[in-house]
Amino acid sequence: MELLNFTLLLVFILFFKLVLQMQWKRPNLPPSPPSLPILGHLHLVNEPMYRSLGDLCAKYGDVLLLRFGTRKVLVVSSPSAVEECFTKNDIIFANRPRLIAGKHLHYNYRTIGLSSYGDHWRNLRRLTSLELLSVSRLNEFSGIRQEEVKLLLKQLFQESRDKKVTVKLSSLFLDLAFNVMLRMIAGKRYYGRGVLDKEAKEFRDLIRVFLEVHGRTTLNDFFPVLRWVDCQGIERRMIRVMKKVDVFLQHLVDEQREKRAESSLGVSGLDSINGESGTTLIDAMLSLQETQPELYSDEDIKGVIMVMLIAGSEISAVTMDWAMTLLLNNPHAMQKTVADIEAVVGLRRLVDETTLPSLNYLQNVINETFRLYPAAPLLLPHESSEDCNVGEFHVPKGTMLLVNAWKIHRDPKYWFEPEKFMPERFEGGEVEGYKLLPFGAGRRICPGAALGRRTVGLTLGALIQCFEWSRISEEKIDMTEGIGLTMPKLEPLEALCKPRTGMDNVLSTLL
Repeated sequence: MELLNFTLLLVFILFFKLVLQMQWKRPNLPPSPPSLPILGHLHLVNEPMYRSLGDLCAKYGDVLLLRFGTRKVLVVSSPSAVEECFTKNDIIFANRPRLIAGKHLHYNYRTIGLSSYGDHWRNLRRLTSLELLSVSRLNEFSGIRQEEVKLLLKQLFQESRDKKVTVKLSSLFLDLAFNVMLRMIAGKRYYGRGVLDKEAKEFRDLIRVFLEVHGRTTLNDFFPVLRWVDCQGIERRMIRVMKKVDVFLQHLVDEQREKRAESSLGVSGLDSINGESGTTLIDAMLSLQETQPELYSDEDIKGVIMVMLIAGSEISAVTMDWAMTLLLNNPHAMQKTVADIEAVVGLRRLVDETTLPSLNYLQNVINETFRLYPAAPLLLPHESSEDCNVGEFHVPKGTMLLVNAWKIHRDPKYWFEPEKFMPERFEGGEVEGYKLLPFGAGRRICPGAALGRRTVGLTLGALIQCFEWSRISEEKIDMTEGIGLTMPKLEPLEALCKPRTGMDNVLSTLL
């Protein structure tokens, strides 16, 4: 009996010691709210996700570990944590999680945005940074951006020279941004007076659907077993919309390839599509395809075109939409922008890209718009390729990283009166650290940041210089956000427009 008691005591001691060792070795995981079986924390998250996650971080901390079904999710909402993720741990978090949007909307994870970190991604990054979006390339295409803005000014002047008119700005911004990108990519324009293309109008609607389904939270990403049934129907919608997008993109590639063939036979001038001349971005990629076919398949070229065309045009259009809305709701800021432009540029010439760096207040307005209404309120998700530490916390391999830029941009710990539109907060110059993240951070930062800033600055500067803008009613414009990948306005923007006193002579030269 005594031997049995001694044995039981010994077993108990060994078991207790083992439990203590396990507890001692247990990693220090980030804080986490109470979860439900199977669902994890999904019941705590609603659309828009950046607001729901912001509320959770305000309650539990700026570094938060959640479980969405079978996925571990790290939510980061502080500049210091973001800096650690994209400096010390930049390579570890350089991967993308395998979400169904990458499979169905990004050519099976082959575009620069959602491809895995590796040789393929590095090749695409080199292509976009050096061949397509370098400073020399941006300068080469500056005439296209200037011409598109002048065409918009001409159209508005023709409509408003004798009376104040209502302008559907959201639609005009998207048309202009799309034309700029399409002319750079394929040497043709689709929107505006004198351009009636049914295919283009259909593609604009297609972009809207593409971004809407891309921005949806789908349960299939968190419960792989559901991919057999697609209970929300989102996956089927992705497949349908991508088939149509692919047809459009393949047409652009084939059209340019035919032009190159005709040029080699002396039939027509290279890249003369719809009256456009010069080397287009598709042409540059087709030239690379001839020398390195294994790196530049048609699918890879279409993936680059799609990201540049859809993301580039939509981000610029949405940013201009929010910026003009903020200025209309804050007339004092609008007047300061006008005064800034008149002091630097005057009334005898138009704003151009060479003057943009000197328009300090306009740049402040754009930065404040990025802060309040970032086109990517949740940065595209990353995934850890191995175990790492963020701050004092352990992050396991395979954890999806979500950076809540929207929460950081509106956190009173980092910004004075964060909910207030205050361009003056940027008068000291660039923001230090990782408090402002309009284009992401780290090695996977958006390569189109410079192009976006040029397009937005030039368009807003010219419209404010040449026309007086006002709200349609005395009530402030609704600032409710819609659903989508780029946080669009829920209600399209409309405003009253008339030529600004003193700009008639300049505008008349456009007719």
